[in-house]
Amino acid sequence: MIKIVTDSTAYLHEDFVREHDIRVVPLCVHFHDRDFKEGVDLSYEEFYARLKEAPELPTTSQPSAGEFHAVFEELARAGHEIVTVTISSRLSGTWNSAMAAKDMLPDAEISVVDSLSTSIGLQLMVEAAVKAIEAGASRQQVVDRIEEIKAKILVLFVVDTLEYLAKGGRIGNAKAFLGTLLKVKPILVLQDGAIEPLEQIRSKGKAKARMLEIVSERFDGETADAKAAIAQALVPDEAAAIAQELQRLLGCAEPSVSPVGPVIGTHTGPGVIAVAAYK
Repeated sequence: MIKIVTDSTAYLHEDFVREHDIRVVPLCVHFHDRDFKEGVDLSYEEFYARLKEAPELPTTSQPSAGEFHAVFEELARAGHEIVTVTISSRLSGTWNSAMAAKDMLPDAEISVVDSLSTSIGLQLMVEAAVKAIEAGASRQQVVDRIEEIKAKILVLFVVDTLEYLAKGGRIGNAKAFLGTLLKVKPILVLQDGAIEPLEQIRSKGKAKARMLEIVSERFDGETADAKAAIAQALVPDEAAAIAQELQRLLGCAEPSVSPVGPVIGTHTGPGVIAVAAYK
């Protein structure tokens, strides 16, 4: 049987993880006084409470190769094939750790895919991989399905401030927006696995509306079998409103709404809204 392994930045719903026996390897968040494993000993609520009070921003780190090796070895010994899909290698060293673990088990049947995404982008790829497995796909066919989605998925997000991305070193070419940090709500895009600037908008309301317009333009009326998801940090009402509008625009099933957890939240800060979609 094929088993899926991913990392904690996919922010999968717990019921989904249990139902499909997905193995989730956690990334870490380091506050000045304590280290946490995301989703293991640091909840969404506790993280944002700590972030608000922290004297300095926390940092994050990838899992070790040993952590992936432990999961791979257990599954391989049970006779399973493995498909692993991770956060973008341009945002984290997690993919490198998974590849190193794979190399430690040369006889195991393991595929490791760099999603070039994270959060709901990664989440949608994992969900598609699970569906492919349930439909009887081979390991290579599952990988091909992930690669297909990776090539066409659109991941956009609006942050309240670029401060967190700048301090965390994940800002990429969006640093061009820093001069107008307090005057705009930038729309950012995950492009080729990195965070890139897209547009500068004067208010968050207009930025969210424009983000939905961009998604609609990308689909250009071809919305059959559209799939979408939304992520948010401490703005559930905003996310619910966007979910309704996105469903209206695309005619798709109601998009899932997930929290932006500690690792990604360290770099985006509270108030972020993200949309991922593909056709």
